[in-house]
Amino acid sequence: MMLPTIHMNGTSARALRWGYCEAISAIQAALEALACAAPNGRDYYPQGPDACAQADAEHNDRKHALIKVMNELQVLAEHVADRQK
Repeated sequence: MMLPTIHMNGTSARALRWGYCEAISAIQAALEALACAAPNGRDYYPQGPDACAQADAEHNDRKHALIKVMNELQVLAEHVADRQK
């Protein structure tokens, strides 16, 4: 993962950290919304015996994709915070 270099001609550490933290908060909100959109077996069973399991697996893939991005942003935010000290 490429980490930013904090220097005079670049974006300030404070601004970078704020941006990363805002993005993390947005992903946390997206994860909460995604939880409310979890598959309901009643919406899938007419499609066959494996449909609900597939819908659940796809839902979990979406959740893990968001978590992966959130974790990367956390690494970036921590990197920048360490440079502020």
